[in-house]
Amino acid sequence: VAAARLAQAGMRVLVLEAAQRPGGGLRTEQLTLPGFLHDVCSSAHPLAQASEAFRTLGLHQEGLAFAQPDAPLGHPLEPGRSVLLWRDLDRTAAGLGEDAALYRRVVGGLLRHWQPLADGVLDPLAIPPRAPLVTAAFGMAGVWGTTGVNRAVLRQEPARALLAGLAAHSTLDLSQPLTTGVGLLLGVLGHAVGWPVAVGGSQSIADALVARLHRHGAELVTGHRVTNVDALPSHKAVVLDLTPRQVLDVAAHRLPRRYVQRLARWRYGAGAFKVDWALDAPVPWADPQLLDAGTLHLVGRAAEAVGAERAVARGRVPDRPYVLAVQPTGVDPSRAPVGKHTLWGYCHVPHGCDVDMAQAIEAQVERFAPGFRDRILARHVMPPAAM
Repeated sequence: VAAARLAQAGMRVLVLEAAQRPGGGLRTEQLTLPGFLHDVCSSAHPLAQASEAFRTLGLHQEGLAFAQPDAPLGHPLEPGRSVLLWRDLDRTAAGLGEDAALYRRVVGGLLRHWQPLADGVLDPLAIPPRAPLVTAAFGMAGVWGTTGVNRAVLRQEPARALLAGLAAHSTLDLSQPLTTGVGLLLGVLGHAVGWPVAVGGSQSIADALVARLHRHGAELVTGHRVTNVDALPSHKAVVLDLTPRQVLDVAAHRLPRRYVQRLARWRYGAGAFKVDWALDAPVPWADPQLLDAGTLHLVGRAAEAVGAERAVARGRVPDRPYVLAVQPTGVDPSRAPVGKHTLWGYCHVPHGCDVDMAQAIEAQVERFAPGFRDRILARHVMPPAAM
């Protein structure tokens, strides 16, 4: 995205990619069986729709299309009973019982100003923020830890579980400050822009960005690993898409000493253990409503999500992990042969974990979809090191 915007502004741009194909985590491959297209890393893209930098590129001109499920998110509380986040705010609130009015007031209030809110959150260097009142309202609600909000503010399980599942995208212990903010932002975006998937797979996003680079004369070189920024051609600016440790490997000698020290102290968070499935039929959810959901939080009640993420934060593998799943073929049947389906799911694990979580992940799916294992044609496993 940075390269495309720089090229669009008339600058000469060279993109160097270590892999043989561009895209990084925006890749789609036949991981299981021929004809089954699986997103290797990212799959649902609410922030792509919310990001001013991305959405103003207008990549539909390069053929990129997104598919929207009726419900961005489904969260089974127990087999046969779920809470869903629908695109419609009132329909979502109707499933939250005694917390419906609070949901309409807080989420609905932020939703009315979602664009300046998203622009402010995604541009933290803009001080003061572009919409200070909206940003302040979001900060006052979102600064708290999720466990505290669930205990002191929310009254019933559906809203508590919905918030806990959303906040768990932070990959933090849910008692930590700001986790509520992560949940609120993702919930607001579910109503504002949805949680769509790219038609044909996430690779379509990378392909559209590459097409835009070429349209504006940028050069893309794959299979080129940068080991030292001093080896780059003459340039005015370098944009590094790297983690702190990798930045030090290639550019420590060009950076201020205090900044180098900060990068060296960077503490990496939890990892992800992922499984992709090729299925001979849709997932047999005990609650049929879940077939309308694009993304699913498979963990049960709020306390289970809290316990699972706390275990990971403390370096332990949970017995019943919080599983984040996406069922893209419900809205994008091009990803599988006619009548067949794919499912994508992962759980958080401690940094450096080498425990095989495939059976624990499948058990969580089976818990809310009895008979799921009978529909598996093939599976592909990616532990954290492979990710």
